[in-house]
Parts: sequence; structure tokens; C-alpha cells
Amino acid sequence: MKEIIRSLLNFFWAGVFEIGGGYLIWQSLREGKPWWWGLLGGLTLALYGVVATFQTADFGRVYAAYGGIFIGMAMIWGWKMDGIAPDRYDWIGAAIAFLGALIMLYAPRS
Repeated sequence: MKEIIRSLLNFFWAGVFEIGGGYLIWQSLREGKPWWWGLLGGLTLALYGVVATFQTADFGRVYAAYGGIFIGMAMIWGWKMDGIAPDRYDWIGAAIAFLGALIMLYAPRS
């Protein structure tokens, strides 16, 4: 159980760094924020790449499963940062993606 919690925390931090970095670049290039926001976003995206290596599963499985976790995190980010509230279909889709990620990562294998 300790490994699962650690793994989920790694996914959380990877998501914060990827979504946060992308958001900073978006703000710089599309919303007129200073150029250094974009630079900071690029550095933050690099941290995402580092944190992802802390996972114990193989690269393909980690990145595929991360996609399911990323969907929900990106939806929540947009809600909290931009005020775009998810509807019930967003929540259902995110839950399905998250469940798929959990199955991919934590299903017993021989």
C-alpha cells in the first residue's frame, strides 16, 4: 500500500509540473504574460520529466497511465485557474480514464 501511495504522489507532482508548465507557456504566448512566464513554464515542464522517472513501472505503462490521471488533473486545473466548471460528462470521462490508469498500474500481474 505504501508503494501505491508513493506512486500516486509521484503522479500528482508530475501532473502539477506538466500542467503548470504548460499553463505558464500558454499564458505567456496566448494571454500576453511576460516572456519569463514561458521560460519558467519550460523549466517546470523539465521537472515533470524528472519526477516521472521516480515511478517504478516501465516507461510505456507509466506514461500511458499518466494520461488517465492527467485528464482529471487538467480538468480541475481549468476549473480552479480559469473558472471553467466541468459538467457531469467531464467527471464521468475523467473517472473512466482514472480507473483505466489504476488498472494499468496496479492490477496483479504474474
